[in-house]
Amino acid sequence: MPNPYSEIFKAPGAKGFAAAGFLARLPIAMVPIGIVAMLSQTQGEYWLAGAVSATFALTNAFLAPQISRLVDRLGQTAVVGPTTAISVVAFMALIAAANQDWPAWTLFVSAFLAAAMPSMPAMIRARWTGIFRNRPELNTAFAFESAADELMYIAGASLSVGLGVSLFPEAGMLVSTLFLAVGTVAFLLQRSTEPPLRPTMDVASVSAIRLRPVQILTLALVFIGAIFATAEVSAVAITKELGQPGAASLVIGVYAVGSFVVGLVLGALNLATPLHRQLAIAVTVIAVTTVPLLFADTVALLALAVFVSGLAISPTFITAFGLIERRVPETALTEGITWVMTGIGIGMAAGAFTAGWVVDTFGPYNGFWVSVVSAMAALLTVLLGQRVLADGGRAPTASPLPQPAE
Repeated sequence: MPNPYSEIFKAPGAKGFAAAGFLARLPIAMVPIGIVAMLSQTQGEYWLAGAVSATFALTNAFLAPQISRLVDRLGQTAVVGPTTAISVVAFMALIAAANQDWPAWTLFVSAFLAAAMPSMPAMIRARWTGIFRNRPELNTAFAFESAADELMYIAGASLSVGLGVSLFPEAGMLVSTLFLAVGTVAFLLQRSTEPPLRPTMDVASVSAIRLRPVQILTLALVFIGAIFATAEVSAVAITKELGQPGAASLVIGVYAVGSFVVGLVLGALNLATPLHRQLAIAVTVIAVTTVPLLFADTVALLALAVFVSGLAISPTFITAFGLIERRVPETALTEGITWVMTGIGIGMAAGAFTAGWVVDTFGPYNGFWVSVVSAMAALLTVLLGQRVLADGGRAPTASPLPQPAE
C-alpha cells in the first residue's frame, strides 16, 4: 500500500510551497512568547511584556481574517506580499524599541502594526485545496498541515525562548522576523500553485464569518484552543507544586506528541464516516478524556492523563478544516480557514488567562477544570450544530458555483 503522504507530495510544487510555508508560519508560535521573553529582559516588567504581546495577538486575530478576505478577492501575491512587508518592518521597529529603550508607546504601536502578519496556515491549506479539491488526498493534506501546526507550536515557542535566553533578549524575535520574511518570499515566488482568481461576479458577497458553519466551527475551536492552552499552564503549575518543575516540558511534549501521531494516522485513512460525525466523535473523546486530568497527582499520572487527553485534538482540527472546505464557497475559502485559525488563537489566549487565574485563586490542581468546562462547551456547540454541518451544499455566492458531491 503506497504511503498517502508521499503521494500528496508528488503533486507539482507541493514540496516547495509546503517547506516555505512551514518556515513562514513559525512566527505564529514564536512571536507572542518571543515578545514576552524579549521585553521581560529588556524592560524588566512582565505586565508590560504581556500587554504588548496581547496587543499583537488580539489585533492579529481581528486583522488576519480581513487580510484573508482580500486574498480571496485579489490573490495571495497581491495581498500577502505587502502585508508581510508591513509586519517585518514593524517587528524590526519593535526590536529596536526594546534594544534602545524607546518610550513604551512605541512598543505598542510597533506590535499593533506587526499584526498585519497574514495567516500562512490558511494560505497553505488554500493551495492544497486548489490541488486536491473533492479528492480523498485533501484529507491527507489537511492531516499533514495539522501535524505541521502541532510541530510549529512545539518547536516555535521553544526556539524563541531558547534563543532569547541563551543569546540575547532580541534573538528570538530577530530570528522569527527572518523566518517570516524569507519563508513568505519563497512561498510567493512559487506562482504555479497559487489559487487562481475568479471573476469579480463570482466573489462571495458576504464575509465567511456570517456563514453558520464557519460560526459553529470557529466557536467550537475557541473552546478547543482553551483546552490546549490550559494543559500547558496547568502542567507547569502542577509540576512546580510537585517539586519537579523541569518535568513540565516533558508533560507538554507528551501532550503534543499524542495529538501529532494520531493526526498522521487519521490522515492516512480514508474514512467513510461523514465529517460532521467524525468531528462529533473527536470532540466527545476530548470531553471524556479531560476528566481524568482532575485526578492526576503525580508526574507520571499527569503525563499519562495529558497524553490521553491530547489524542483527539489533531483529529478535531483535521475534520474542522475539512468541513470548512466543503461548507464555504471557494471564493471565501482562505477567509473561512483563517476564522477557524483565529478561533484557536483566541481560545488559547483566553484559556491561558483563565487557567492562570484559577491556578492562582484555587490552586494548581484545579486548573484543569477550565479544560473540562471548555470541552463540554465545545461538545455542546458541535452537537447543536450537527444539522448545519451535515448540509451537503455550499453557501451561495454572488454567482452560484457548482455543488461538489459529498
